Amino acid sequence: MENKVEKTDLLKTVFEWVELVAFSVACVIIVLNCFARYSPVDGDSMNQTLINGDVLILSNLFYEPDVGDIVVFANERTTYKKPYVKRVIATEGQHLVIDREAKTVTVDGEVSECEEFAFYDPTKQIVDIYWPDIDITVPEGHIFVMGDNRYNSTDSRMIGCVDTRDIIGKVVFRLLPFESMGKVK
Repeated sequence: MENKVEKTDLLKTVFEWVELVAFSVACVIIVLNCFARYSPVDGDSMNQTLINGDVLILSNLFYEPDVGDIVVFANERTTYKKPYVKRVIATEGQHLVIDREAKTVTVDGEVSECEEFAFYDPTKQIVDIYWPDIDITVPEGHIFVMGDNRYNSTDSRMIGCVDTRDIIGKVVFRLLPFESMGKVK
């Protein structure tokens, strides 16, 4: 009789663990499909903020782009078919000016607050493709994005403003590498 009770208790414990694991997996799947996604960083365009190979957690739930956000978006207008990771420099209706000679980015007449994140390699020469003179007002439903590594980034300077419908999500957390895990600024 005692043996039967022990088997029943063991079976009950195993069933509870299987149920807990199944419920946990289901919750993770729902969260990753509905509320958050993950994306790896591919390339050096966001150096020093993000490094090639970092794994990011994104959120698109009730998201409206804001200046300074780091976003991941798809862009079918280029040959590069992987998602882009860039910083929002200006949103719809904002007036953006890039002065090639002065190497300045201004939004609505003031130096962009995102310039504090910009990485400039002093060994690189200014190339027209990376520093074209731009004077635009960002169209409705679009954002202007740039990589923090200004000399090594395919961004709105080349591909134009990004349609907000192409945004996959805002970067909210760096998952990998473990030593850099945490909130992303």
